[in-house]
Amino acid sequence: MNRALLDFYLCPEHFVDIQLTGQLSDDAGYFRFGQNTTCYGRSASGHRASRVDANVDDVLKDAKADSTKARVPFNPTEVIENLRLERYTNGGYGASSRQERWLKGIYYLLRPLMPVRLRKHVQRAHLNGWRNLSFPRWPVDTTVEDLCAQLLRLSMKAKGVDKVPFIWFWPDGAQSCVAMTHDVETETGRDFCAELMSMDESFGIKASIQVVPESRYEVSEGLIQAIRDRGFEINIQDLNHDGNLFRDPEEFSRRAQRINKYAEAYGASGFRAAVLYRNLGWYDALRFSFDLSVPNVAHLDPQKGGCCTVMPYFFGNTLEIPLTTTQDYMLFHLLDDYSIDLWKTQTDLIVEKNGLVSFIVHPDYVIDQRARDVYRDLLTFLRDLGRRKEIWFALPGEIDRWWRARHEMRIVGQDGEWRIEGKRAERAKLAFARIVGDQLKYEVAV
Repeated sequence: MNRALLDFYLCPEHFVDIQLTGQLSDDAGYFRFGQNTTCYGRSASGHRASRVDANVDDVLKDAKADSTKARVPFNPTEVIENLRLERYTNGGYGASSRQERWLKGIYYLLRPLMPVRLRKHVQRAHLNGWRNLSFPRWPVDTTVEDLCAQLLRLSMKAKGVDKVPFIWFWPDGAQSCVAMTHDVETETGRDFCAELMSMDESFGIKASIQVVPESRYEVSEGLIQAIRDRGFEINIQDLNHDGNLFRDPEEFSRRAQRINKYAEAYGASGFRAAVLYRNLGWYDALRFSFDLSVPNVAHLDPQKGGCCTVMPYFFGNTLEIPLTTTQDYMLFHLLDDYSIDLWKTQTDLIVEKNGLVSFIVHPDYVIDQRARDVYRDLLTFLRDLGRRKEIWFALPGEIDRWWRARHEMRIVGQDGEWRIEGKRAERAKLAFARIVGDQLKYEVAV
């Protein structure tokens, strides 16, 4: 019941005691916990809708805070995992129909022959009606963060406490985190990497570079070493970028063996699936410390869904570092937007929640001057953001190491005297959650 909430805050366990109000239903569906928080799972009260745009019940009225315990009509850990793992999608983990798989196979067979101008028309047709999707919430969905705050506030009211100590999300008390990633799709993009890294460096930013190990282009030892020598990070992107990695379990298992060998050869700890096709239920076959394949909101992606969080999270032993902003290709070629307005809006919403602002910018799509100018505008915006706010600019591997260290830390003490213990605790900051009006507010201890 309480595990997901305790893992999110890493507060002393006695501050969180949430129990069920009754027996959970056999069926799962959509319901709300407050006006703006959509949940998916089983519940002990109300009606569970099969579609999110249907009449969705609000079960907040059935929540109670008394006798030191908070009671809610659902399992918080189950609901949070359903969102993070996209179990609310059709069949879970982005399942698709036989017809959709057949059409996708035809598209990827013809894709290498399609110029971008033709490809984007096909993709726009596939996206028809995306603006009508109400869940996950566009342009940033923070359902997990909102739900965690609501539940902790309810538990605090039940226990009659006005503040709860927890381990702050980012090292050194940073307000938020920014991560830049570059996916290399073609030989032309590979050859532009050196110039793209120079652009990043001129703004004081380092990035991770995800390479396709087979079929697309040669990945030489010299390229990998050149990336590392400049302080950038190398990760694996798929196997051959043909869209078929998750076609069936047997094919995935065969390809995963080859992917693992490339990861060992390159010394790569991170993985991203091509086109963000994903099935986290199969990841046991991959040997990576972290994954970069799950979008926060996937309205513009071929595989719909989204993890509904702007924070990293574990699934099994793997850390998911979600993509929380719109890809450059989608922005330029599907939305026909050559500005950073959407990126700025998404960044502001994420920083407000103290989350991770993560980007995919392909070297393949920022070669022409117009797109390159937009990317420079983004780098300028991020540099200025870092000057105005306490922002941690980090590589995905650094985020992975920090999140794992934080997960093992503990708060010890009593009577208001608290301290953090554990590896790398010297970079951790004690924070407090306080109830202000009907909201939960955070403050980092000095």
